[in-house]
Amino acid sequence: MKLHEYQAKQIFSKFGIPIPRGMLANNSDHAKQIAEELNCPVVLKAQVQIGGRGKAGGIRLAKSPKEAEMLATQILGMNIHGFSVKKILVEEAINISQELYLAIAIDRSVNSAVMIVSDSGGVDIEKTAQVSPEKVTQIYIDSLLGLREFQIRNAALSIDLSRLCWQKFIEIALSVWHVFTDCDASLVEINPLVITSQNQEFVSLDGKLIIDDNALFRHSDLAELRDLEIEPAGEIEARKYGLNYIQMDGNIGCLVNGAGLAMATMDMIKMSGGEPANFLDIGGGASAEKVGAALRIILSDVNVRAILVNIFGGITRCDEVAKGIINVIKDMDLKIPMVVRFRGNRADLALKILSNAHMETAVSFREAAEKVVALTRKK
Repeated sequence: MKLHEYQAKQIFSKFGIPIPRGMLANNSDHAKQIAEELNCPVVLKAQVQIGGRGKAGGIRLAKSPKEAEMLATQILGMNIHGFSVKKILVEEAINISQELYLAIAIDRSVNSAVMIVSDSGGVDIEKTAQVSPEKVTQIYIDSLLGLREFQIRNAALSIDLSRLCWQKFIEIALSVWHVFTDCDASLVEINPLVITSQNQEFVSLDGKLIIDDNALFRHSDLAELRDLEIEPAGEIEARKYGLNYIQMDGNIGCLVNGAGLAMATMDMIKMSGGEPANFLDIGGGASAEKVGAALRIILSDVNVRAILVNIFGGITRCDEVAKGIINVIKDMDLKIPMVVRFRGNRADLALKILSNAHMETAVSFREAAEKVVALTRKK
């Protein structure tokens, strides 16, 4: 779950990470009022969960409240890489002496958290990592020991940070680590972490925080921060039933049990010349009601032209899946063609339940994928 910048900064502040003074505005009048209260030049920042806001015109400097009002009018409603701007963060402008990059992420190739630092913070950090990898330092963190101060000192040394700034840098890095662990984050990023030109203080000028969805049951306060306006309706509905659903751009709906089998099903569809419309894992032991909900979510995607049901029955009973499908067919007068493949627990009974439903069946994995792709080409 991604958070907006203003939400990430609110959490940063709770953990002692310095942030600029500022407030969130929903309209140009409010932006003007905030600028008047701050009584200094301000930066207006579009709150969209996408990179490249600055280059797209979503970050602007205003030297007066009147200018802040004018720029807010221009930014609100902008479309930035497919995201509509509905909120603006209005913050005091900071005089910058140096820009750094500081993040803690997960390196899944080695199953470890890693702290990443660079003295080339800013909008082109990705380019810096590609062109000048020597400017980016990665320090792996032992999950039992946690981030140690000597590791942070080594990082500070690697980016030639002034020793006068080391102690404060250590405090901020440890705070980032605490945000990472306490919030069950998969990424905590400050880009840039700036040193002010006036008093050589650190300030988090921008922030990104991504929370592991699988840990949200431990963080009801963080779960409430999810921006439902930017998520597909199907994904929101799927969470109500405990379904793992991600909408994609294809036209073949997938109803599968098990994340591994779901990914393999999508791969087989692509290998057969088709495009999956979604990832959907109904999980183990799914009831007919849950299966019905999953099928309705798939059908809510207007791009879906055929559906592949691929069930390997273990904990999940194939006959329960079949009952869920029949219920939807009766309720919705389903016209979209479907291919079903059942293997395992009560597969024979499931096929009997569906015998009068006039749908394609398949025995092998490849046969199921080829049949569903062929059905999309007939329409």
